[in-house]
Amino acid sequence: MTSRRINPIEALANARHEFGEHGGVNMSIEASTTFTVMEANTMPAVFQGEHGPDQGGCYLYGRHFNPTVYALGKQLAALEGSESAYCTASGLGAISSAVLQMCNSGDHIVSSDTIYGGTFALFHDYFPAKMGIHTTFVDMSDLDAVDRAFGPQTRVLYIETMSNPTLRVADIPALAEIANKHGAQLIVDNTFCPLMVSPLSLGADVVVHSLTKYINGASDSIAGAICGSEEFIGSLMDLHLGSLMLLGPTMDPRIASNISMRIPHLGLRMIEHSRRALYFSQKLESMGLDVSYPGLESHRDHGLLKRIGNEPYGAGGIFTIDVGSAELGNKLIDTLQNKCNFGFMAVSLGFFDTLLSCSASSTSSEMSDEDLEKAGINPGLVRIALGYTGTLEQRWEQMERALALTGIIGS
Repeated sequence: MTSRRINPIEALANARHEFGEHGGVNMSIEASTTFTVMEANTMPAVFQGEHGPDQGGCYLYGRHFNPTVYALGKQLAALEGSESAYCTASGLGAISSAVLQMCNSGDHIVSSDTIYGGTFALFHDYFPAKMGIHTTFVDMSDLDAVDRAFGPQTRVLYIETMSNPTLRVADIPALAEIANKHGAQLIVDNTFCPLMVSPLSLGADVVVHSLTKYINGASDSIAGAICGSEEFIGSLMDLHLGSLMLLGPTMDPRIASNISMRIPHLGLRMIEHSRRALYFSQKLESMGLDVSYPGLESHRDHGLLKRIGNEPYGAGGIFTIDVGSAELGNKLIDTLQNKCNFGFMAVSLGFFDTLLSCSASSTSSEMSDEDLEKAGINPGLVRIALGYTGTLEQRWEQMERALALTGIIGS
């Protein structure tokens, strides 16, 4: 029999084959904040870690494990190919908890210099001031520089599969080798690339997500997830030193249920996001515009994404256009929204409609001008998180009209 790469959608289908409490086709929502035991001596065993969701089906308290959130965690573990997973109240809740579980005061992080602005502020400002944890920011495409950035106290190498907003693709296998050589853990934020890339199969130790984005898909819930080994997820819930248990970024079970209902069509959504983004970026490139999209053969990391990516999910739904100045970038997104009915000026991504932003002054605004320049985030860089509403032809006509109205192309 010919071996083949495991399709995460197939693994997810197996993980979701469960009944609701009363035989429903959807899992039940367990809204309780606390849980009973049937015998008095069971409670001490739960507190001592001898019983739990997988050891006797015991639950303790909603900040610890909740059955609905736990079930969603199993689905995310299947999606990412991890032994275990658990979900949090936000993406930053997932990132901060995962990093703090690995690092103590005085420890060191090596991070990509091009990451989401909130993560940058967490590493650059919050961790040093509050935790005594310091970060060296490095261009992840320069593997020698990454290697040199490690020191004796480095515990974590942190990257995004596809950098926000420059859309550089991380060489996860090579970076995993570097982290492993130095005895550090590789954490990968896979928010931009669900299904598209499976970092754990490429050598990553932990995957984090902002479920708010593609996996939820409706921009109506804030949520996050951590995927890793059973030992690591268990450590996050330790009653004495668990970052999830003690910091408390708890996901509401109703949110878990909502997200679970949307995961089954994630594959279809990612394929359509990618199909449309490739069409738009090819058309824009043919006009001579400065467009970046990893699905383009001209993109520096096109071959890398083809090598590490999963077919048929493409290169994602985000592309950028550098129009040269913040003034022209703002004019373009204003025209797209207010004159051409093409999407909305808003941060975030993964929505069914298109979201438009100038990254340097929005999602990357936590970075200084020097850091922005170093990361290649220019003032006129417009990030377009393409949706799939309307017809492709209709949306392209709106884009072309906006480019003409702003003078970016001839009318």
